[in-house]
Amino acid sequence: MSLIYELTPAQLEIRAAIERIMADFDDDYWLKTDQTGEYPHEFRKAIAAGGWLGICMPEDVGGSNLGVTEATIMMEAVANTAGAQTAASAIHLNIFGPNVLVKYGTDEQRKEFLPPIISGDLMTSFGVTEPDAGLDTTSIKTFARRDGDDYVITGRKIWNSCAQQADRILLLTRTEEAGKGETRASGMTLFFMELDKSKIEVREIPKMGRHAVNSNMLFIDEVRVPARDVVGQVGRGFYQLLDGLNPERILLGGETIGIGRQALSRATQYAKDRVVFGRPIGMNQSIQHPLAHSWMELEAAWYATLRAAALYDAGEPCGAEANMSKYLGAEAGFKACERAVLTHGGMGYAQEYHVERLFREVQIGRLAPVSQQMISNYISERVLGLPRSY
Repeated sequence: MSLIYELTPAQLEIRAAIERIMADFDDDYWLKTDQTGEYPHEFRKAIAAGGWLGICMPEDVGGSNLGVTEATIMMEAVANTAGAQTAASAIHLNIFGPNVLVKYGTDEQRKEFLPPIISGDLMTSFGVTEPDAGLDTTSIKTFARRDGDDYVITGRKIWNSCAQQADRILLLTRTEEAGKGETRASGMTLFFMELDKSKIEVREIPKMGRHAVNSNMLFIDEVRVPARDVVGQVGRGFYQLLDGLNPERILLGGETIGIGRQALSRATQYAKDRVVFGRPIGMNQSIQHPLAHSWMELEAAWYATLRAAALYDAGEPCGAEANMSKYLGAEAGFKACERAVLTHGGMGYAQEYHVERLFREVQIGRLAPVSQQMISNYISERVLGLPRSY
């Protein structure tokens, strides 16, 4: 099979279908959500109505059973609009997060939760990162102790997207003290538990961009959760979580590429239209060359991302490729947005032209869910065979 290829007619139709949906949500819609911080419910409903939230889900629960390649094409198309990371983040978790339930959930969990996730009736959040642990997930302290037929959970989580609206959360906890298992990653357990705001404090974090998709800090104090909410095997939660990491990196690569392409398109049009000293500024090589470089960087990152997705869908090892796609996509997207702002000159700083918002939103790809530095560590150690640095 070819691992670098042009999109098939079916894949092109996915892109076209998403573009038709996105056409109903224009610049003014996304500017308003950014200014007011109102969650884009109408957008999410439109995506759900087309069945797109279940693009990677099994058919027996109402999904399309397509691959990460198709999901990446979809998410690039979503982000390659004025919606940018706000639009992508409003549905991002639905695309890769339920993979843990698909693979490790009980039949009852799959039947109860996956259909409403696909229909959009059940919103979820993701609870892994903690204030003190950061990228060192093995150092999390949120603890779930067994008490009869229940678990009692206490701890804190941070950067939980959509927790203000979510009905349930996929939560990673310790069920065994660190250091008592075979490895640092042993003794962690996943729960798909109710996010009851009367028992869990959900505090929004003011942030640079993506204002309409809230990020939060969670305070969990002796919250009782039924044992039936455990996902998979007790003590193996970290390893189960790993199954979703490569798809998320690939998806994020596609999203940041989409944002970069949107910024590049706006900058190119502005360079054609803006006349200074009697000539369009796009005649100047100091304007042309940075934009040309961004086109090349975005295309290269896109082919790397497609290759990573194809490897994943083929069941082949793809850790290096998935990390590379996230790194390259984030860097190319960032540079394209920065160049778009600079191309617009002073107007690049104005909300009217939207590129300042794209520039703010693309930053997420360089920070989460893993930093560019940690990806560099991974490649250094796993690909080049250099000694571990941390």
